[in-house]
Amino acid sequence: MNAATYPLTLLFDGTCPVCTLEMDHLRERDAAGHLNLIDFTAPGFDPAPWGSTLEAMNAEIHGYTADGSAVRGLAALRLAYAAVDLGWVLKPTGIGPLRPLFDMGYRGFARHRRTISRLAAPLIDAVRRHRARRTLHRMASCRDGACAMRHNEMEEGGAS
Repeated sequence: MNAATYPLTLLFDGTCPVCTLEMDHLRERDAAGHLNLIDFTAPGFDPAPWGSTLEAMNAEIHGYTADGSAVRGLAALRLAYAAVDLGWVLKPTGIGPLRPLFDMGYRGFARHRRTISRLAAPLIDAVRRHRARRTLHRMASCRDGACAMRHNEMEEGGAS
């Protein structure tokens, strides 16, 4: 991991079910602590220190590398996925002639994410139930105060 990049701070829309589902997934996989996930819709959040506005944050995900560089949209997500050893998943989105198409698709998703979330609600709920069952299964395998769960899974209470 590049020390100038990580930890990577992602500012995301906590009112968007698709967005929170994805951030929960990244959080669950982030055993090395390379990500700092911040809900910009949380009460008291101030975008000013980040050099942006809530309107801009609503338009696309914002990321800030360890050296303070801003990255947005798919570039931020590519770094986040790389941080949790899933960089291969989004690698095609950064390939030369395909990149503008993927960027346009991401902007379309970002603009319509709340509608997409409503339409995908049954799928989102099913994924959350599956993750909760998986976490309960992991917790059941704990013995004598020790188990294989990572620390961040216990902090999240298995909600991801």
